[in-house]
Amino acid sequence: MFDSVFTSTSVTVTQFFTMAGVSLAAGLIYAWIMSFKVRSTKRFFLVNAILPFVIATVITFVAGNIGAGVAFGGAFALIRFRSAQGTADELASILIAMSGGVAFGMGYLGYGAIILIGMAALYFLISMLPVFEHKAAAEKLLKVTIPEALDYTDVFDDTFAHYLKEWENVGVKTTGMGSMFRLSFRVKLKDPKEEKTFIDELRTKNGNLEISVLPYVEANNQL
Repeated sequence: MFDSVFTSTSVTVTQFFTMAGVSLAAGLIYAWIMSFKVRSTKRFFLVNAILPFVIATVITFVAGNIGAGVAFGGAFALIRFRSAQGTADELASILIAMSGGVAFGMGYLGYGAIILIGMAALYFLISMLPVFEHKAAAEKLLKVTIPEALDYTDVFDDTFAHYLKEWENVGVKTTGMGSMFRLSFRVKLKDPKEEKTFIDELRTKNGNLEISVLPYVEANNQL
């Protein structure tokens, strides 16, 4: 089970279809388990399910051929540059699928199945544990839109001092064709129950323009 099914430099039809069946089955199980904890689209999980087989096929037929390896590397680079940036969960999921695909491509079907299903189960269990949440749960991303004429340097300092334990300006950009600014702050509220009161007071200073308060770790890549 843990020996390579590829016993020679040439791959037989039986060996290839054995590898294909195991990699596709393990990929489907892996994608199904990950779908419970990774927030993404159905198409993402369909791709995740077949990715181990795709990587395994590349490894199988490129092994020992330097020219083919360089060509496939260039093709994968083009695909990467045309892809949108994913979340940390999606990137981790793809890397795990590729790791399993490498094992399948070298003929180690047992190890490939363990990598995919074992890592999916481990990811599922760890994500259910209350770890790494002590800081993330308290931090928020505050976005405040202000008129172009308003000096934002210290206009909110008194409000922040009253409602917040900590705050940090993490970004400023123009919006509305340059007629407004959007300020982004990493904040920690003293009392989460006062969030609405906090927003209402900010509205009196920014001319009732758009304000949003989001979980910081989820919205950090939107700055």
